[in-house]
Amino acid sequence: MKRDKEGYLKDLKDAVSKEVKIIREIVSIHSGLSQTTDPEEKTLTDSHINSLKTALKKATGEVSGILEDMSIVKPLPQSKINMPVAKVQRASTDKLVVKEEIKPTITIKSAQRPPKTKKTRHKIVDVEMTDLEKKIIKRLKKKKEEREKRKEKKASKYVNLSNKIFGGLARDLSEKQIFLTLKMDIIKANLQYVIASYISIMLFSTLIAIFVGFFIMLFFLFFNIGAEWPIITSVTENIGTRFLKVFWIILATPIVTFLFMYFYPSAERKHRENKIDEELPFATIHMSAISGSMVEPSKIFSIMISTKDYPYLEKEFTKLINEINIYGYDFVTALRNVASNNPSSKLAELFNGLATTITSGGNLSDFFDKRAQSLLFDYKLEREKYTKSAETFMDIYISLVIAAPMILMLLLIMMRVSGLGISMSTSMITIMMILGVTMVNILFLTVLHLKQPQT
Repeated sequence: MKRDKEGYLKDLKDAVSKEVKIIREIVSIHSGLSQTTDPEEKTLTDSHINSLKTALKKATGEVSGILEDMSIVKPLPQSKINMPVAKVQRASTDKLVVKEEIKPTITIKSAQRPPKTKKTRHKIVDVEMTDLEKKIIKRLKKKKEEREKRKEKKASKYVNLSNKIFGGLARDLSEKQIFLTLKMDIIKANLQYVIASYISIMLFSTLIAIFVGFFIMLFFLFFNIGAEWPIITSVTENIGTRFLKVFWIILATPIVTFLFMYFYPSAERKHRENKIDEELPFATIHMSAISGSMVEPSKIFSIMISTKDYPYLEKEFTKLINEINIYGYDFVTALRNVASNNPSSKLAELFNGLATTITSGGNLSDFFDKRAQSLLFDYKLEREKYTKSAETFMDIYISLVIAAPMILMLLLIMMRVSGLGISMSTSMITIMMILGVTMVNILFLTVLHLKQPQT
């Protein structure tokens, strides 16, 4: 009996676990189905969900059958009592002599049940899927896992410390007119800071730069850095005269730090504007093809986000979708809001033109097609301008890096031999030429990299 109970419990546990597995599969497919727009994928996933529902009904029937078998309340079994007749014999003394002791025997016939084996138990039939259905289910599950991996970003300890020290002052300064331009640059550059926090970081970084500048000034107050060995030497001149020469370091370091922090959002906004303008012509062609299928206009941007082909435009499109789904604006209002807060003027024109087209009832496919042609024409002009500027930089590079060092080295050697002007050793001239050529190369590479359009 103990083995039978353990068998029932094991069967019940297996059946319930299969039910749970099927339910999780249905929920997972439903959550992924809301993210797809392909009608063929929806048809295949609906068919697979129906198959899973059928399998769930079978699993439920199995659980019910096992519970009925485990029921404690059962009908009473039929019983039959056989009472054998004792043989008696009268003795001469008129006493009864019992020849056989009467022993009642009871035979109980219980309802016969066939033993339950693994072959006779209910079994959930696995739903057979085609290769295409398996690929679709796998992709939907992968999308769900990617969404679950996203975590909330928290402010760093540096930002928290800056807010604790300069938070009150930064909130007062954020209302000043001088920081309104900085506020718009932070928004358009998509920096993950509010204006008060960024001003706190600026002030805290400037405070640190004052101490850094003080230690640098102390170093140069007592030491010099030269080109010949030993590189670091002690100062021999008067301490007061030396102090007047290096005092500017303690003022220049915090000023440069503050100006860098102030203009960094503007530089980042300009960088994002260039990247968006490079992606926009090809993204507009893509949107023109999607709009030809007569989908709802906001779905066009959801599809563009899912492609992951336009990383800089993706953030702007995400802001547009958030305006609709989170803030509750209608599509036209969301387009105008995002147009006023994005770094690219071309993207702003696209959003405003799209809002006007939707309001006036125009054809979206024709709008995207015409706008793609104009943007692609501008992109070709930018490529031609870059080619011409690269040729000009090549001529300047040849003049500065090849001809100028040779002429300068020749002049320095002649001055050293004749004793005219500043007399420098051969090693000093060599070091100057190497450093000069290196700095010019770094400068040219930086300029070309900044001006180079994305291919």
